[in-house]
Amino acid sequence: MTTTDVLVVGAGPAGLATATALAQSGTAVTVIDSQDEGANTSRAAVVHARTLEVLKPLGVADVLVGEGIHAGRFTIRDRDRVLLPIGFGDLPTEYPYTLMVSQARTEAALLARFTASGGTVVRPRTLTGLAQDESGVTAELDDGSTVRAAYLVGADGMHSTVRDRTGIGFEGGTYGESFSLADVRLSGDVPDDEVILYFSPAGMVVVAPLPGGVHRIVATVDEAPEHPTADFVQRLLDTRGPDRTRAQVHEVLWGSRFRVHHRVATAYRSGRVFLAGDAAHVHSPAGGQGMNTGIHDGVQLGNALAAALRGHPQSLDDYETGRKPVAEQVVALADRLTRLATADRRLRPIRNVVLSALGKLPPVRRNLALRLSGLVYR
Repeated sequence: MTTTDVLVVGAGPAGLATATALAQSGTAVTVIDSQDEGANTSRAAVVHARTLEVLKPLGVADVLVGEGIHAGRFTIRDRDRVLLPIGFGDLPTEYPYTLMVSQARTEAALLARFTASGGTVVRPRTLTGLAQDESGVTAELDDGSTVRAAYLVGADGMHSTVRDRTGIGFEGGTYGESFSLADVRLSGDVPDDEVILYFSPAGMVVVAPLPGGVHRIVATVDEAPEHPTADFVQRLLDTRGPDRTRAQVHEVLWGSRFRVHHRVATAYRSGRVFLAGDAAHVHSPAGGQGMNTGIHDGVQLGNALAAALRGHPQSLDDYETGRKPVAEQVVALADRLTRLATADRRLRPIRNVVLSALGKLPPVRRNLALRLSGLVYR
């Protein structure tokens, strides 16, 4: 039997953020992950200002800032018409922009800091069972080994085994549409320093810049193909994206499909077991909040567990009472943006008029900038 202070199940952004915060506090932490290294798909591409603030004490923010694209504006458009412009340039932060960088690079930066602090990720290992008592948690793994820890963190994604084994509910629903995702090389009237959410009668499409002259395309479709082709992405942009000057797809570098749920765990804690990241909350990619919220979970939970092990158990109650309401607000914001984007065709002209009117109000733009950046949750 292996013993450790904290066992983290899952080495995605939330799990690595938890583990890095723990390791840098001198806490013994073991991380397991069911996938081989590099097997995770890179769905997330947005790191918001508040996330960079949270990552700075871990020594990760500067690495990412040096690699990513600094997008100073987010706009909602109806083809070429800007309905709602949201600027980040005057936000009260050291990072007045949205940082565009792939999830793979964010995970790599976190893993490097965790490794530099003496940590390792054991792969591939799957949790098969857990039992807890007054002094700790015993976890069973698929190779027949066991790990004894004072606390266990479930950062094992939407289909969390940890959440299932503890009997914590996961309330919410699923959107009817599927989502298509592709990283492509483009030319045409598409900015390389701005994230755009396009509305059109055919549906929504997000166009966001990534390093290396790549753009991330995310769109709602009835049935997304498993591997989107250049012709498929081109049709999405031709019918939903810029109209005056065509955006030309030259190459698809990577693509995927997924369905989106909007759910929040009924509890973030069961005794000595805690949830973080997608195990605790999932929602639409609208607004780019998912990975960011999970990283915030992880850093706060890592700090709370370290404090509890030093004799301050109240910090663990503060984690749930602080993070669960934030997740509920984030899920609600992403849901509103998604429903606006996928509104019934008959309602879209009204939606556009309302959004255009709201976009002329500075307090509305300011509030949305604070929410999207995460600074409102400080």
